[in-house]
Amino acid sequence: MKIHHLYFSAILLLAAVSCNKAPSDASLLADLKTDVYFLASDNLEGRSIGTQGEEKAAKYLAERFQKIGLTPKGTDGFFQEFTVSKPTNPHEEAVIGTDGEGVTGRNVIGYIDNASDEIIVIGAHFDHLGMGGSGSLHRGDSAIHNGADDNASGTAALVALAEILNSEEHPYDFLFIAFSGEENGLWGSNYFVKNPTINLEKVDYMINMDMVGRLNDENTLAINGVGTSPSFVPALDLVNRDSLKLVTSESGVGPSDHTSFYLQDLPVLHFFTGQHEDYHKPGDDAEKINYEGLLKVVRYIDRLVDQLDTESKLAFNKTKDDSGDSPRFTVSLGVVPDYLFDGKGMRIDGVSEDKPAKLAGLEKGDVVVQLGDSTIFDMMSYMRALSAFQKGDETQVAYERDGQRLEAKVKF
Repeated sequence: MKIHHLYFSAILLLAAVSCNKAPSDASLLADLKTDVYFLASDNLEGRSIGTQGEEKAAKYLAERFQKIGLTPKGTDGFFQEFTVSKPTNPHEEAVIGTDGEGVTGRNVIGYIDNASDEIIVIGAHFDHLGMGGSGSLHRGDSAIHNGADDNASGTAALVALAEILNSEEHPYDFLFIAFSGEENGLWGSNYFVKNPTINLEKVDYMINMDMVGRLNDENTLAINGVGTSPSFVPALDLVNRDSLKLVTSESGVGPSDHTSFYLQDLPVLHFFTGQHEDYHKPGDDAEKINYEGLLKVVRYIDRLVDQLDTESKLAFNKTKDDSGDSPRFTVSLGVVPDYLFDGKGMRIDGVSEDKPAKLAGLEKGDVVVQLGDSTIFDMMSYMRALSAFQKGDETQVAYERDGQRLEAKVKF
């Protein structure tokens, strides 16, 4: 009887191990496509917070977390609902409305318990713009904004990492959060850090993936927040086995959910593959995602987590933007900057119709090197130069196109 018992114990053990078998690239690639195509389908109507589409997306993600084997870590199973009482103000914090009125969204939260005293948080927002609205760059009739890159791509990567990390051994616990309300002002992540379902003092660092589905031909991956811990920079190149071109910035503050955690004095990293002409437009669809590139980002982050396993609890650094000296400006050239550009100047990734840059003849690919009396070295110097102008001002802009320096007059 004892041998019989041991035999069946071994069978059960093998079954448990097989459930946590490390996923192959082929299976991950298939899952990434399935998840993006579901989240970015017309049936979800753009996943705007408070809509049936957002709720369907949340239920889908909860089912994915459950299938992987994550433990629910919301306030209602995998869900953490929150209500914003004045949604017309994009700067309002996400708080529970005392009168029960407002827009209700839900974060989706799962956990891997490795019996550790330290936790790594991995997040991505799953909401988008619905039919457009104030955040849209689309001109014309209202249309479904599917948000395949922004941010079905990051959400699919979140699920993939949950599957990978649940099959590996690590000295940390992992918390996976799919945030809602990011497009309206980081509502979901803001609410979570004010109402955490874990002890935030145990969090080692936070990883955020927002728009990671358009890896370009140069394999350029932007990583923001590298200055928030001294442990980050040495690890980034050590795990770069796919010849990724890493473009880094130090700041822990940016227009995505990692900011909410950085403001709680936690180290953060934000992964991003760049802007494109479909950003906040109806054309951001699932067939335009670079799925092989998305898998490279997922595998890179997995290796980075492995590398950081060797570190003790990461030290936190405040980055220079905390001084309050960030430039404030009331005018715009009407361009989308290329955030992946690491040369001298500010390269234009898109030009809006009927805006100063367009009227002055600037085009996508031009590199702005001077604005008025200010030399433009990077994004920060561009923003500082822009902050000196008011509506109605005129000035000269110098830019490079095909190796030639050109000049034009712009009026704000």
